Order: sequence, then C-alpha cells, then structure tokens
Amino acid sequence: MPEFLYGTAWKEDRTPALTELALQMGFRGIDTANQRRHYFEAGVGQGLAAAYRAGLVTRADLFLQTKFTYQGGQDHRLPYDPAADLSTQLAQSMASSLEHLGTDHVDSYVLHGPASGRGWSDADAEVWAAMVKERDAGRTRLLGVSNVSLRHLEQMAATGAETPAFVQNRCFAHLGWDRDVRAFCVDRKIVYQGFSLLTANPEVLHDRLVAGIAARERATPAQVVFRFARAVGMLPLTGTSSAEHMKQDLASHALALSDEEVQTLESLAG
Repeated sequence: MPEFLYGTAWKEDRTPALTELALQMGFRGIDTANQRRHYFEAGVGQGLAAAYRAGLVTRADLFLQTKFTYQGGQDHRLPYDPAADLSTQLAQSMASSLEHLGTDHVDSYVLHGPASGRGWSDADAEVWAAMVKERDAGRTRLLGVSNVSLRHLEQMAATGAETPAFVQNRCFAHLGWDRDVRAFCVDRKIVYQGFSLLTANPEVLHDRLVAGIAARERATPAQVVFRFARAVGMLPLTGTSSAEHMKQDLASHALALSDEEVQTLESLAG
C-alpha cells in the first residue's frame, strides 16, 4: 500500500510524461479511470511502459488503481457497448483498462461514483457484484467506491454487500473533512482516499495556523495539509504537474504535527 497516490485526471496529452515524471520523483501509487472525458488512461499506460523501459520501476513496485464509470459520467468515447447490460459493460471496461495499462491485473478497481446521488441503487448492486467477480478472477486485488455519501455506504452495507477496501472522496474542510464518511471507514477498516485536498480548500492554505506550522517546519502550506491528512488516517492524492511539488508532497511525511495541532486542523473550517 503506497503512502501517496498520484492522480492523473485532467492531464490529456501530458499524461504519459507526467506519469513517468511522478514515478521518477518517487510515487509508487497511480490513480486513473477508464473515463476518457476526464482521464487519458491509455496515456498512463504509455508513461508506465516508458518507466519500465528506463528501468525506473517494475510492475511489482506499483499500486495501480483505475475505475469503472457509468455512461452518465462519460462522453462519446465509451470503453464498453452502451447497449449491453451493466455487468457486461463492467467486464468490457475492465478488459479495456488492462489493455491500456499493459497489465493482467490492477491493484484496486473502483466504482467511479454511484448511479444516483439519492442512494445505493439496484444498478450499483449489479455493478458491485460484477466487480467482485473481477476480483475473484484475479483481475484486481482490491475493490473500492468513490464519490459516495454516508447514506450510500450505509445502504450498501445494509444489502449485505462485501465491504469495500477503499472509499475515495473529494474532501472539503468546511464540511469537516468528510468526517462522517471517514468515521464509517474507520469502524470498518476501510482506507479513506482523499482527493482535491488543496484545490477544494484554498482557505486552509491561507490559514494562520497552517502558515505558522509551515514556517516552523520550513515547509509549504500544501505539505502541512498532506501531513494532516495522513495524521487522521487518509491516503492522500495529489495531481500536481510540478516536479518540485511532487518532491515536496512526498516529503510531507517528515513534518512534525502535535496531537493538538491535528485536532485544531480537524476542526478548522467545519
């Protein structure tokens, strides 16, 4: 399990080079999705292939995570037959992802948001069952869900569905850093993956406490946020395209935060 994930969304033609750069800087966890609208998954595979050829890493060194996205979250470049049933779409999307990434398995396969914002649906149950089959067939090691509310998770659990290994959510400080969902995850030993930790929380980056810790630790406010995320049990994602920021983000684990500082940051804006 990596301590940090590199997110590859919204990078388009830069995806191969930035994926390879992230590996050069030390990232060993890569997050993508088979959703051409926001990701260039095949470009991630190109970056991986270049890193393998250069001897930077081997497949065994890496944690690769990708996602299945419903048609409503896609554009016209679908990785499956839209006329097929959901289980078939899932299998087709997985096969496409493995081809894109040049591997026979991924380490984590994630449902890229439930079908409805109102709750866990029959469609979600069908897709989740298909994901379990992919796991049992060896095409992924672990399963996860993303962009979910506490209601989704509680309703999912009430169906008797297998507990996900991961929950990946956008994490807003003004909403308590997704505190209720994180508590659900802690109770069930689910790893919480937090994304948009910086872009969703610009006010935190300018907070006096964060600035003071950064000055004391000779660090950046971004590093303080990532160190806080780890301190409360998150597996953070970063999508920076800067080599310097990549190095800084990975080095954030060395910052010292007191329990009191962690508690204050936890309640900073929510």
